[in-house]
Amino acid sequence: MALVTKAIKGTKDVLPKDVHKNQYIEATCLDTAEKFGYKEIRTPVFEHTELFQRGVGDTTDVVQKEMYTFDDKGGRSITLRPEGTAGAVRSYLENGLCNEALPQKVCYLTSCYRYEKPQAGRLREFHQFGVECFGTQSPLADAELIALAKAVFDNLEVKDLSLEINSIGCPTCRAEYHKALKEYFSSRQDELCETCRGRLERNPMRILDCKSPVCSAIAADAPVVTDYLCDECKEHFDAVQKYLKAQNIEYTINPKIVRGLDYYTKTVFEFVSTGIGAQGTVCGGGRYDGLVDELGGQKTPSLGFAMGLERLMMLLEAQNAPFPQAAVPDLFIIALGEKATLKAVEIAGDMRAEGFEALIDLNQRSLRAQMKYADKLGAKFTVVIGDNEVEQGVARLKNMANGEETEIALTTFVSGFYNISLSEQLADLEINGEEFDFGSLFGIKNEEE
Repeated sequence: MALVTKAIKGTKDVLPKDVHKNQYIEATCLDTAEKFGYKEIRTPVFEHTELFQRGVGDTTDVVQKEMYTFDDKGGRSITLRPEGTAGAVRSYLENGLCNEALPQKVCYLTSCYRYEKPQAGRLREFHQFGVECFGTQSPLADAELIALAKAVFDNLEVKDLSLEINSIGCPTCRAEYHKALKEYFSSRQDELCETCRGRLERNPMRILDCKSPVCSAIAADAPVVTDYLCDECKEHFDAVQKYLKAQNIEYTINPKIVRGLDYYTKTVFEFVSTGIGAQGTVCGGGRYDGLVDELGGQKTPSLGFAMGLERLMMLLEAQNAPFPQAAVPDLFIIALGEKATLKAVEIAGDMRAEGFEALIDLNQRSLRAQMKYADKLGAKFTVVIGDNEVEQGVARLKNMANGEETEIALTTFVSGFYNISLSEQLADLEINGEEFDFGSLFGIKNEEE
């Protein structure tokens, strides 16, 4: 029988055998951000379309070509979020975070949606880890933001990443830069793609970010923004570099970085890898001092970044990064008969209450089939319970790694299993030749105390 439907193009399932990798990355991101003072925020998956038109910018590819926009049953234009910053700013304003102590630091793990051509590391439903810092104009904040992104990569043991930074100035100095770009691109206007010809008057910096090979070749010799920075923006950019050097963070200045969204000002940056093909930018961000007031708040200097989790996963897998092992059951209880099943249910409940993963066979198959199933699941221990074991109150606990068996009382199974598990852990540590204070490690008091 044919499937009724399949996953939509540009989406991807994460299966149980792989999800522990995603959870590890996500936990590392959140834990690292928390050490820098960032707290998690969660915003809706869809917003009023105007939020992204005003926030992301109507000259961007995202707004012009890629958003999933529809009218709801009330006739309101709704858009699935294409990125996380605009929604975070809306929440910051609507919920009064702007009235609390500044700066406000938030982070998020979020799904985003863009109608793009699916390719490696670029899906139509994709996921980001992002951070936003509201209410500081200090260049120290820019450097700390970059340090946070780097710390995430360091904690995940990502290799061969390069940091590229740039300043795209403020509205004052960028106006002069726009004049220079218009003059340069106007001389080759007929060679530009249709989209970039439209950008020439509204926002010529967007041409620098065009993916068309022809436009990219033309843009290669365009004026660079760092030649047009005002004194304030130049001082800010110099200070950012000073603070990066103080943290021993290596970087290169790439004057072609403009980022793909209109809200950026001053500092912009990207972490780039050459190990995942054309989609080499793993993290990008910068300062957006005009976005909060653009969306209806008081002028609030702010900054943030987002990293694509699918691209990060690709990079980690390509580098054979040390992911933790997937969790496996601590105990699989093989029950043979109704009395044994009742006892197995009781033991499994007690084990789970103590924090162990304990399973029983829901299909109540034969001994051989259950043992085979436990082995496929990778269970650390198994115990077989039949009528005799229930009557005698004892059973044999089997270590699936080495085949050793231990008799254990069913009446005190939980504490007995804990002792078996503890001895196994101690044995492993002793085999490795490590010297630990076992008492403090496992919460056991020294008898002399």
